[in-house]
Amino acid sequence: MMNKLNVLAGIFILLGVGCRSGIKKGGADSVTSKNSLKNVECCEKGPLNQLTDAEKAQDWLLLFDGKTTNGWRGYNKKNFPSAWIVEEGALKCRSDSGRGESGRADGGDLVYAGQRFSNFDLRLEWKVSEGGNSGIFYLGKEVEGWPLYKSALEMQVLDNVKNPDSFRGKNGNRKAGSLYDIIPAKPENSKPAGEWNSIEIICDHGKVVHRQNGVAVLEYELWTPEWKALVSKSKFNGLNPDWENIAKEGVIGLQDHGSDVWFRNIKIRVLE
Repeated sequence: MMNKLNVLAGIFILLGVGCRSGIKKGGADSVTSKNSLKNVECCEKGPLNQLTDAEKAQDWLLLFDGKTTNGWRGYNKKNFPSAWIVEEGALKCRSDSGRGESGRADGGDLVYAGQRFSNFDLRLEWKVSEGGNSGIFYLGKEVEGWPLYKSALEMQVLDNVKNPDSFRGKNGNRKAGSLYDIIPAKPENSKPAGEWNSIEIICDHGKVVHRQNGVAVLEYELWTPEWKALVSKSKFNGLNPDWENIAKEGVIGLQDHGSDVWFRNIKIRVLE
């Protein structure tokens, strides 16, 4: 009887070590299934809206403290729009019956006002209400009279099931995780409305990767002939005469599209 118990104990110990050591060794690149994603959430989930000691040592910058709106303001504004609030440790944009974007005086997109970024690793989590629509902007410029989407790249935030924009565009290039209206996210691995998704956007000297829920869903290279060809086939062709030459440095932004949407664990690391 004692020998059997010892064998069982050894099996459980090995299973526990396998979970921890496997995740540390493989990291996000090893997350390829729903089961392994559950392991990551179980074994690696850290404190909300805080930097770990390892992240501090790597010079990560926390963009949202989970309690205040410090560091954020409205796009092209000096104030923080009242349509955005802090709710349960997240920055939340409250719905406005679908009017969206800058169609209300108390709303509009947010930008992180602390600084502009060129080469970076941006990480955060988002969830959206049923039928909701929003976005994460990067390399954007603040131009008087322009909406932020006219100058910035956008990673789409969307309820892929209930929002009609999911079925517009080409080949799914308006679904969650996509480079909006330009490059579709493959696989389409966003979670249902009301559930949290993890995001990583890496921009390294023009080479860009979108990761969603631990999986690389797209990559591309800015300012190349291939990039210009992609832009020419999108809604951005002609919207801004210089859009294909997107800025090499810009603001990080969160979109008000008239939907309830939440963002948390927003952090960034500057790349050399």
